[in-house]
Order: sequence, then C-alpha cells, then structure tokens
Amino acid sequence: MTAAPRRLRKAVLPVAGLGTRVLPGTKTTPKELLNVVDRPILSYIVEEAREAGIEHIVFVTGRAKQAIEDYFDHQIELEAQLEAKGKTDILQMMNAELAEAGEMSFTRQMQPKGLGHAVWCARDIVGHEPFAVILPDVIVDSQPGALKQLADVYAEVGGNVIGVEQVPETETHKYGIIDPDGDASGARIRMKGMVEKPPRGEAPSTLSISGRYILQPEIFEILATQERGAGGEIQLTDGMARLMRDQTFTAVKYDGVTHDCGDKIGLLRANVALALKRPDLGDAARAAIRDLL
Repeated sequence: MTAAPRRLRKAVLPVAGLGTRVLPGTKTTPKELLNVVDRPILSYIVEEAREAGIEHIVFVTGRAKQAIEDYFDHQIELEAQLEAKGKTDILQMMNAELAEAGEMSFTRQMQPKGLGHAVWCARDIVGHEPFAVILPDVIVDSQPGALKQLADVYAEVGGNVIGVEQVPETETHKYGIIDPDGDASGARIRMKGMVEKPPRGEAPSTLSISGRYILQPEIFEILATQERGAGGEIQLTDGMARLMRDQTFTAVKYDGVTHDCGDKIGLLRANVALALKRPDLGDAARAAIRDLL
C-alpha cells in the first residue's frame, strides 16, 4: 500500500528582490507592498497560502524589507485611533491579516544570487518536509486559490507539483518551460524535464511555470551545489530538473488568471481587473475607466 504524501504545512516566499521593473515606485517601498486596489500584493499572496492550509510562512528577505515584517504586526497607534473613531470594520479587516504567534519566520538572502539561492536560504526553517514556494509578485485571480488547487493534487499524487499555464509560442523564451512526458492536453501532466528561458524556437512546450510550486526537501541538497544558470543566477528550475531524475513531477494547469505585478503594465492590469470584480467598487471603477477612455 502506497503511503500518503506528507502533509504540506510550510511555504517559502522569496521577497528579497529589488523590484527594478517597477522603479521608481520601489525605491523606498518593497514591491510586495505595492497596492492592488486597496491591499498590498503580499496580502493576496498570504491569503492564498492560508487558504491552502499553510501554517508557517517563511519570508526570505533582503535589505530595506523590514516593512514586510511590520505589515503583519500590530500598529498600536493606528489601531487605537480606529477604535476611538468607531471604524471597527477597517480594524477587523486589518486584524485578520496579522500573523499568529509563530506563523511567520524571516531569514535574509545576503546576496542576490537568484530564486534557487533564495529558496535554499530557507532550508533550516523548512527542515525535512515538503513545502510550497509562492512568487510574491504574481497574483492569481482564482477560486479556489492556485496553491489550493495544487495542494489538492499533491494530496492525491504526492511528489512535486508545479503550477503551469499556456503562453504564446513567441513568448516562451521569457519563462521557465516544462517538457511534458507524453500527452499535455489534460489538466495534470507528468513531466520529464524543464528549461529556464529557452532560446527562441527551442522550447519543449508552451506551458510556462507560473510561480506556484510544491517541492520535496531533497531540493535543498541539490541547490547547495547548483551552478549558476540563465542570467548568471542559481535557478530553481535547474535544481528541479536535477531532482526530477529521482522524483516525480506533476504539472497542473490551474484555473485562474495570472497577474504579473512585478511589471508596470501587469500591476496596472491587476488593479483594474480586481477593482472591477469588487462588489463595493466595481460600478465606480467601471464608470471611471469609461470616463478616461
């Protein structure tokens, strides 16, 4: 009888990046705290992790990222003012985002060596158990959340599970692309390889890795010796390709719309799309957009 997969409890959020694609907005504000409608990007990401059953979130930070830790802590003066003014709805919304005792850990990535290195920095906190990786500048508008969809598949098949989505063939050189093992038409695809930003015309498929992963802890040993790859960085994709020699990888085409909020137009699209869906703001947002057009 096959043993059930080990329970998924932890998630790693690499938040050390400088956000150069959205400068100058990120000169003093971490890109993860840029607003989408009326909440920081990171608020959506943490909500998604909690929905998927994540109990412990590990933030891999860098210099000038203290505001991220502060965001999930009490703001005593602000809370007191809201209480005094009777703005209990806003206060309740803020308190719902606060970290539970022991729910969040913060560790530093001292040098910008790439996503693979950032994940490796969380090794001692994650320990020897499966964990999720969520790119914190990618919002997936879906119900249930993208990570919950992956976690449900992981609970059935175990191994390593990667979120993917279709991209135009002309765009494959911009992404990590999976190499399917056989038929790639279904929602779940067995993988035999992957490549980070393949040269134009050489991608093994049009399925891009989209910032949601569930990985086994053996990846840490691989990342410890992983050589630099695309962009001169230690790529998580390269480490996963090595792990695939010994473990199964399942790609999941999740149901949802992806917004790359680390890009100026992507951030704008996220604001517009999510504002239009809000019951309290949708009509006003639609009217404002019509006026501008």
